[in-house]
Amino acid sequence: MNWFDMFPQSLIKLKYMERYNLALAAKKIYDTGICFFDIKSLNHILKIKKHSTFYFVLRQLISQKILIKIEKNKYLLENSKINDFTLSNFLYSPSYISFDSALNYYGILPQFSYEITASTTIKKQKLKNLMIKYFHIFT
Repeated sequence: MNWFDMFPQSLIKLKYMERYNLALAAKKIYDTGICFFDIKSLNHILKIKKHSTFYFVLRQLISQKILIKIEKNKYLLENSKINDFTLSNFLYSPSYISFDSALNYYGILPQFSYEITASTTIKKQKLKNLMIKYFHIFT
């Protein structure tokens, strides 16, 4: 019995597995000029057909610290200069900066708020790692 007979399924996967260059993937991402990505936009940018190859490349981009995973299916480009308000809107869309944050931004409130307060029509939980508080508005 030779090696080919012992692992027939592995050979099929190797034979049909799509190859992808990580440096090319990083270049495509940086060339877009976008800081925030979801799965759909990353797949559109990278144009990888096979889901297994796409998720493998995505894991490699995260491990090489090119992308940061913010939450499920949402990623941020490493070393990007972002506005906290923009990040807040990306995480929960549609939403808008409101209450204390908006008043503080325009200098109406004398207190400094450490949290970003946003209003949204989507009911979601508060993020644990970020200082963003979302309020559900009943419509």
